[in-house]
Amino acid sequence: MTTEAHTESTEAPAAAPTGVILTDVAAVKVKALIEQEGRDDLRLRIAVQPGGCSGLRYQLFFDERSLDGDVVSDFDGVEVVVDRMSAPYLAGATIDFADRIDAQGFTIDNPNAQNSCACGDSFH
Repeated sequence: MTTEAHTESTEAPAAAPTGVILTDVAAVKVKALIEQEGRDDLRLRIAVQPGGCSGLRYQLFFDERSLDGDVVSDFDGVEVVVDRMSAPYLAGATIDFADRIDAQGFTIDNPNAQNSCACGDSFH
């Protein structure tokens, strides 16, 4: 029984998300935006920076750079890049794209955020 419990506990972290997740809807939108730019070397970079009303804020932008320690995930041909300093804050975060009458744009659902502000761009 101890062995089984040990096996289960070692398997659980492997199943836990280690990087960001890009939904299919967001991947299609990112791909379309990159095509509009007319470049094939761009990737979606997400970073966490100090600032915002809750202490930290998200930055999403297209980037052609590769930085030492980048965590790169591929979603149907769309690469999402997170720098090594931001990666712990974004582990398991889901990037989606909303196109509704009440909201339009990229959204981030981050299980690591303890508090967030009303604007949705800042968290703690």
